[in-house]
Amino acid sequence: MAETMRTNCHYCGYCCAFLATVEDGRVTELAPDPTRYPYDERILAGCRRWRMNLDALDGADRVNHPLRRVGARGGNEWERVSWDEALDDIAARLRALAAEHGPETLASAIGGPHASFWPLHRFMNLFGSPNNMGIGQICWNPRIWMDALTFGWTVEADIVPGTTECLFIWGTNPAQSDNSAFWRSLLAFARSDAPLVCIDPRRTQVAAVADLWLPVRPGTDCTLALGFLHVIIEEDLVDHAFVDAWCHGFDELAEHVKPYTPEHVAAVCGLPADDIVRAARLFAQAGAAALVSGRGVDQVGANVAPTHRAICCLRAVTGNVDAPGTCVLAEGPDFVSEMELEMTDALAPEHRARCLNTPYTPLQCYDGFARARPLTEKLGRTLPERYLTSAHPHLVLRAMETGEPYPVRALIVNATNPLLTYADTHRVFNALMGLDLLVVLDYYMTPTASIADYVLPAAGAIERPVLQVHGGVANMGYGGPAAVEPYYERRCDYDVFRGLGMRLGQEDAWPEETLADAFAAQLERAGMDWDVFCELGIYWQPPAFAKHELPGPDGRPQGFATTTGKIELASEFLPTLGGPRLPEPAEQVSLCSPELVAAAEAEGAVHLPLITGSRKQPYNASMYFNNPAFRAKSPHPVAEVSEATAERLGLKPGDRVEVATDNGSARFILETARMRDDLVNVDYGWWHPEWEPGAPDFGGMWESNVNCLTSCTPGEPMIGTWSYNAIDCVLRKVEEPLSWE
Repeated sequence: MAETMRTNCHYCGYCCAFLATVEDGRVTELAPDPTRYPYDERILAGCRRWRMNLDALDGADRVNHPLRRVGARGGNEWERVSWDEALDDIAARLRALAAEHGPETLASAIGGPHASFWPLHRFMNLFGSPNNMGIGQICWNPRIWMDALTFGWTVEADIVPGTTECLFIWGTNPAQSDNSAFWRSLLAFARSDAPLVCIDPRRTQVAAVADLWLPVRPGTDCTLALGFLHVIIEEDLVDHAFVDAWCHGFDELAEHVKPYTPEHVAAVCGLPADDIVRAARLFAQAGAAALVSGRGVDQVGANVAPTHRAICCLRAVTGNVDAPGTCVLAEGPDFVSEMELEMTDALAPEHRARCLNTPYTPLQCYDGFARARPLTEKLGRTLPERYLTSAHPHLVLRAMETGEPYPVRALIVNATNPLLTYADTHRVFNALMGLDLLVVLDYYMTPTASIADYVLPAAGAIERPVLQVHGGVANMGYGGPAAVEPYYERRCDYDVFRGLGMRLGQEDAWPEETLADAFAAQLERAGMDWDVFCELGIYWQPPAFAKHELPGPDGRPQGFATTTGKIELASEFLPTLGGPRLPEPAEQVSLCSPELVAAAEAEGAVHLPLITGSRKQPYNASMYFNNPAFRAKSPHPVAEVSEATAERLGLKPGDRVEVATDNGSARFILETARMRDDLVNVDYGWWHPEWEPGAPDFGGMWESNVNCLTSCTPGEPMIGTWSYNAIDCVLRKVEEPLSWE
């Protein structure tokens, strides 16, 4: 007998609601459910990914049973084992490695959106390892850190038609990165009379509907933000009442931005000075203005933290903070926070002291977090510690390669593919090939899975419940239940890490038997019943405005959770870690030696700036390349230049090109696009799932993987951010056919 079950998609962060028809424990049909978040069936109607959910349940390429390597690493020889056999052996090997080297010998890597981060983080804390290797340094962490140290917590854009009078979209293109509710809200905003400004080197879909497009030179975003501040202060467009009452260090900032005249900024950023002035006036003269930044800003290396700081100052001096239609401070969650779920406080001081990041990234480490924690806790909120202390890949790889400062000999990979998504693929590959234990939990036999000791089958969309809370920095969660039990022998990540934990003495820390039970316990504190949540699809409490004016325990306004109690235009905190009081642009590090450039130019190649990581629907990072319909529409990896650049270089659409740095090279098909001249943008995450896994080609990851060119060497000194969007390369035409042709 057929039943209709509520469930959710997992193919992007929105986790859209479905109704699943279930017969005998199998899903036979899916349909959008507009009665639950995000409440708009047009979103799924315009999405190509959600239809994958049904096909992927029985996909021929899914990993369905625990697999153990029996041949050489990467040899693609496996034996099927039971879950008990796999978990018993993994636990025993981890115990032995910890006894020999200490628990810090274990590192982890995690991705999304088809995973819950906190179960792995909890396991790592209780095991005693601080080494969750992440790429948060180039995604999310920089903004969260700089928002928190400037405002006392994170801010989100409150885009309200009729209230928001100006909107800046900086370094993100939701038409491609999510193609969902936010993109629809931007289209609606673009149809209004309020100005929309897009800052992006490429003429994205957002830029195409914007009133003003600023194609900034990659890596100069901080200079541009300081230029906006110069215009606003010079023309006295400052909200003096707000600044005088609630901002610290305005006079210092005003002096600091004096050199950033429109003419100077225009020369640095490659923009018309008049457009810089116009944009600054639009933002400052609006009654309410909002600004949204994305990975384009998060991935500009040494300039990431100062750019976010300058953007924070831009919001503050115009009074666009915590007011309707502006940039609103989020609320802390009513439900159990990510920080508590991680059980980070259970990580002993001696293990915190072994954090690889100290002293290389003094903010993104346990010591930096411990110093910042009392600030946010002034107003009863705590940031998620494991995210904001995640071990820097460069330092984890060094510990794998050299054993310094101690050996990292084991890695657990959950729902990510480091051989495609981490910088410097050659280095990542060599480091992982030398491990004593590599465990991968995933849907498919990815290049990373193909070199593992164990590949464990992950339960995916429809098979697992979801509660998406975006790190627990807002009072919002959405998702719903599983429609069916996991097919075959797949398991939720929670079950895997609970199973390992129970084998390694963590019994008391895993009281809930299932992930749904854990989610129910998480929501209970907020007075939300799990079954009710599953019917509604969302828990959300709208934020209050002007929270800094609310009375504190002493009856006076509570202010902001910073050192001074005000928005810190000039930081009092960062100098305690050796950082600057004010945002300062930094020099970009070249990945092309003079010898490489000279040799390439002698062979007819050209030296150009490079950006990577631009999302392209329906792909997302290294995901969904195994979908035949997607590949039919976007069959090959692309390098884009402007028409003028192609003409100058003697290239035409369809030409084969090679892009290279000192680290390596990758090959693409050339296309032209509307974008800055003398710039190349290449597709990200490309591999060939249809190729044989393992050696020698490893799913084609050497062919067109831009991370063969990149480097994860720390660029920004506080957080350690490296660059994906402001690096240089050499580009040359290739005559011989490419390997996939």
